[in-house]
Amino acid sequence: MSVELKKSMPAKALPITVVDRAAFQALAPSLPKATRQWLATVGFTGAADTHALLPGADGRLAGVFAGVTHAAHPFSLSALPLALPEGLYRLDTAGLDLQPEAAALSWELGAYRFDLYKPAKRAPATLVLKAGADAERGVALATAMNATRDLVNTPAEHMGPAELAGAAKALAKQYGASFKQVVGEALLEQNFPSIHAVGRASPRSPRLIELQWGNPKHPRLALIGKGVCFDSGGLNIKSGDGMRQMKKDMGGAANALGLAGLIMAFKLPVRLQLLIPAVENAISGNAFRPGDVIKTRKGLHVEIGNTDAEGRVILSDALAYAAESKPDLVIDLATLTGAARIALGGQLPALFAKHMDIARDLVDLGLKLHDPLWHMPLWAPYHAGIESAVGDIVNTGKSALAGAINAALFLEDFLPPEQDWLHVDMFAWNDSPRPGRPVGGEAQTIRTLLAYLEQRYSAA
Repeated sequence: MSVELKKSMPAKALPITVVDRAAFQALAPSLPKATRQWLATVGFTGAADTHALLPGADGRLAGVFAGVTHAAHPFSLSALPLALPEGLYRLDTAGLDLQPEAAALSWELGAYRFDLYKPAKRAPATLVLKAGADAERGVALATAMNATRDLVNTPAEHMGPAELAGAAKALAKQYGASFKQVVGEALLEQNFPSIHAVGRASPRSPRLIELQWGNPKHPRLALIGKGVCFDSGGLNIKSGDGMRQMKKDMGGAANALGLAGLIMAFKLPVRLQLLIPAVENAISGNAFRPGDVIKTRKGLHVEIGNTDAEGRVILSDALAYAAESKPDLVIDLATLTGAARIALGGQLPALFAKHMDIARDLVDLGLKLHDPLWHMPLWAPYHAGIESAVGDIVNTGKSALAGAINAALFLEDFLPPEQDWLHVDMFAWNDSPRPGRPVGGEAQTIRTLLAYLEQRYSAA
């Protein structure tokens, strides 16, 4: 951990004076003349994600000035851990009063590196914060998000369906949850045919992973994550470029695991059911084919228009299974469609919701928390585009138009009409670096969904 929580500050911890532009202008006249001159020389103005090292009379580092967007920003300090010299630092009271949760969260996210195969050249700087519930929450949030990133970043060779199940099993053990999985041919025996069909071509057995936690008297929450551990596209094989990052096609499952861990860590009053259909979409003699018709758990027959639209097929069985327990709310997280990325880009996951008021609340909450998602419509008239002449429904639309909506409407068919449901179509990846958000796997909407669930169930 790059954040240490202590009852008192170590004497050797160097001060970081946190300012924005306005705070720096207000503070500057009271600074020693030499400090003012030095900051002017290096061009420090308090701009966000900038910093200046202050030299001491002995030539050693005496302190740091750091510019932030605002005191509650979740990435306020993220530019510092790998930019400052190694050592202990503390927040100086002369600057902005940074919120402990934001300070801990932003520092830990800024210290993140995926170093499973390539050891880091240096350790991040360490921030010492006063121990307390807010700082502890920030560390917990960052820990879950960084664990999510690790899962997405791990190559498929070392993160197949069995390894993903291992991560869920370890999480269940950590929080005293129950764990089970239905593997291989047992999927057919226990009526999960669509998961089996998509994953049967791989020597790495497909499975449905299930974790349950919480008081049975509490409202039931079903959380589902798409776990395609590698997506070749199947017989509708992807191009080389299209396949390059498909280790991340289990990003929905990784994010669901991260959110589930926080739900359990913060002891939300829910009865949690986490479901992950985990497969590798591979090619072999028994791969499912375009034109095949697959019977699903719900009894609907799905015509396969394209084997590269496999995520919605495996989710269909998981959604139908979740609905059998009549949960208060179902949430599914999935790296589902390129259409959502074309519409919204990588930074904005697409949100589909049964209820407009909940969708609006979530969008507002995401903007407030800097963990955004954007509402898109479950536009019922488009359902005609996914109706099949030989089955009940086809897994691809009749045209490229409204691809993300078509996928959401497909999923909706596997839930009862009255079931409250949120579907998040995410990228789970950063394709360009920003402070606290390096290129690679990303945790998206975890903080926003957690805050919404806390509001919904704590109030209840």
